[in-house]
Amino acid sequence: MAITLKKLSPNLGAEITNLNLGNSLGAELTAEIRQIWLDAGGLLVFRDQVLTTSQHIAFSCNFGPLFGAPGEDRLQDTVGRYIHPKYPEIYRVSNKIKNGQLIGRERAGAYWHSDVSFRQRPAAASILYAHEVPAVGGDTMFADMARAYDALSEPMQQMLAPLRAHHDFSVAAASQYSAQIVVTDDLESGNQPFHPVVRTHAETVCKSLFINPGFVSHFDGFERAESGPLLDFLYTLATRPEFIYRHRWQERDLVMWDNRSLMHYAVADYGEEPRYMGRTTVIGDTPA
Repeated sequence: MAITLKKLSPNLGAEITNLNLGNSLGAELTAEIRQIWLDAGGLLVFRDQVLTTSQHIAFSCNFGPLFGAPGEDRLQDTVGRYIHPKYPEIYRVSNKIKNGQLIGRERAGAYWHSDVSFRQRPAAASILYAHEVPAVGGDTMFADMARAYDALSEPMQQMLAPLRAHHDFSVAAASQYSAQIVVTDDLESGNQPFHPVVRTHAETVCKSLFINPGFVSHFDGFERAESGPLLDFLYTLATRPEFIYRHRWQERDLVMWDNRSLMHYAVADYGEEPRYMGRTTVIGDTPA
């Protein structure tokens, strides 16, 4: 059965229907999906997927090792309470309560960021499955950092080329997590690497900005007061409307995005409407 494919926006994203990801894909179909994903700027939406958690994980493993899988690195310990108790590869995002406790992180990701950029090997793909979504609201916005880089003048590109940025989990910890749940070990050097500001994608060889306000504190060798205005300029550029795709979720959507070339922002505008999603996170390479 042939894949049905359509563009989501002029420059970013594709939607795939007529494909059951619960089935074993095989090497040829997996390679086709990977190429479609790369050609679509690193954003794929699979509609109407009826998946068990095991099937979600099995599909994700086609694209690389997963955070939390046996023998692989975990996500930061601060989010350990939101990891699925039976499936350590699944990070749960939810405002639903079970036995008096939230089953996932409530209003997670409501800031521009790239998943796990504060690791030496940050996330490549994030693959998020919508179990339950609000009737209205709860969209996710994606910013195309490759197109933002291309929009820069050549002198600005040359100036940025040798720079490295300090990615630090403590930046998000200070604004996104209560002090009571932050695990002190997460604030140590293992979550504070320097990465190139201009990243060359390992598969497409395209260049993109690899910075985000969620985790970046400053440029290497710069004072923070010096870094701030330039970072703000780049973030303003990257989040211009023409570089953004805004995804309106439907139940049973599976969305796969490339953290190497995209930032995203989960819009927390749905009040008490129930929302429950599960995310696998593919471990990537060291940025180059």
